[in-house]
Amino acid sequence: LRGWGLCRSMECHLQPQGCGSGGHDPSDLKVLNSSNFRYTQNGILHMLDRNKRIKPRPERFQNCKDIFDLILTCEERVYDQVVEDLNSREQETCQPVHVINVDIQDNHEEATLGAFLICELCQCIQHTEDMENEIDELLQEFEEKSGRTFLHTVCFY
Repeated sequence: LRGWGLCRSMECHLQPQGCGSGGHDPSDLKVLNSSNFRYTQNGILHMLDRNKRIKPRPERFQNCKDIFDLILTCEERVYDQVVEDLNSREQETCQPVHVINVDIQDNHEEATLGAFLICELCQCIQHTEDMENEIDELLQEFEEKSGRTFLHTVCFY
């Protein structure tokens, strides 16, 4: 199972590929130079420093031509951008890709909790016999368990 982690946290240990969807990648530490104190205080600088050791360079999802089974986002705005980008691409293989969003607040505690939730979700999806037919029920179980709302759609390559 290959996934595209567009999440704010990279604590998930399933080797996700991560990227941004906007004009700059949030793991680019150059954007922080003027606000280091604030970002140090709220833990963001620590997370970004860790992420830069995990991820070799910033990437934009719109520039990625890899094919995935699952794409995860952690912000509805990013989910919308990913779905829009996938729907604007020419369909070549008609291979489905599940795009799932769970909103995670941009702070260290929520990012850590969200990473564990996403990791557990990925493991459950990985162990399904038929992801296409089981994913809706699985997401409903995760919504009830976590108290979070998941967005889900299927796009095609």
